[in-house]
Amino acid sequence: MKTDRGQKIYKVVMIIIITALLSSLVTTIIVSEKLTSSISLEKIADGDGVTGIETTLAYIRTKLENEYLGELEDQQMLEMAIKGYVAGVGDEYTVYYTPEEMSEQYETAMGNYVGIGIYMIISYEEGTITILEPMENSPAMEVGLQEGDIITKVEGEEVTKDNVSDMSNKIKGEEGTKVKLEIKRDDKTFDVEVERKKIEVSHINSKMLENNIAYIQVTDFDGGASDEFKKNYQELKSQGATSLIVDIRDNGGGVVDEAIDMLEMICDQGSTLLIETDKNGNEKIEKSKEKPIIDIPIVVLVNGNSASASEIFAGALKDYNKAKIIGTKTYGKGVIQTLTMLSDGSGLKMTTAEYCTPRRNKINKIGIEPNITVELPEDIEELTEANDTQLQRAIDELK
Repeated sequence: MKTDRGQKIYKVVMIIIITALLSSLVTTIIVSEKLTSSISLEKIADGDGVTGIETTLAYIRTKLENEYLGELEDQQMLEMAIKGYVAGVGDEYTVYYTPEEMSEQYETAMGNYVGIGIYMIISYEEGTITILEPMENSPAMEVGLQEGDIITKVEGEEVTKDNVSDMSNKIKGEEGTKVKLEIKRDDKTFDVEVERKKIEVSHINSKMLENNIAYIQVTDFDGGASDEFKKNYQELKSQGATSLIVDIRDNGGGVVDEAIDMLEMICDQGSTLLIETDKNGNEKIEKSKEKPIIDIPIVVLVNGNSASASEIFAGALKDYNKAKIIGTKTYGKGVIQTLTMLSDGSGLKMTTAEYCTPRRNKINKIGIEPNITVELPEDIEELTEANDTQLQRAIDELK
């Protein structure tokens, strides 16, 4: 899942509108069903079998019921109570999802997207949502949304520092429904209504560079990414590719199995690809089960927004000297979340393990140092192949 905080470098995190924010990315997803039992608000109000903090909650419930001017929405109140309880853990990646939110999280991880079809920049400091670009043949493109447009209101509610995360999520919704946006373009402001549709999202961009160098950009590790990577590589190899650049800059992660499947295309059969450790010190070791199909020189491009599954991928290749890592130090998200679906359709995502590279190098809060550090010039207004110093250094290494 797509959720890490963007850092200001040559481009910011591209977030598909219908995915979760990068700050709540799911590195690995395990979906199971569990029966839940929760104390009903009625029982709390009656003081039935509750003590301590629950007594306080019962008192608050009674006060609200007797004196609050408006109507009480029991389901919404209970959901918010659970959200707050889970948030009290103090881990940014441990979250409770309502049934609606859980459905979106699951579909995101599986690669099924419904939305208006834009990549956007979320600025928490400024409280803005800026369109990086509309996706090809998307509803956003159909209504004329453009790169650089700023979404100032969603359904009439202004986007601010306090609600920018909620507003970006509010743009999501069910297929066939519409969302009204206020757009600021240069000095003009106008309203537009966009229908939400199922979006066919590609995880991969590829092309052939000079000297028969294959270039494959992996934008995320959501469901289907490894199959798409394999297909693009094979096409470029058939065209005569003799070396490969894998660009995972600004790739915030996704499903760990997709990264493992991509590593199996490169690393030796039987080699350790990932080591996970749970709270009891138990280890789970992922090993390559397949024979590699990629046997040409590789460079991997990374930056401060390369996180989670991206770091699993880059870390293993660096440990085995299967690729040269070029760019800047990665983000440093070395923990794994499991996503559990509960019987009512809601879900709990929680951090359950820490992982390290095959050589037992820790990643969490540390990141992966590239073999060759290359910064991008700070004065770049628009990144091109010619002024992309990291890409050019990769090309030089493979010539």
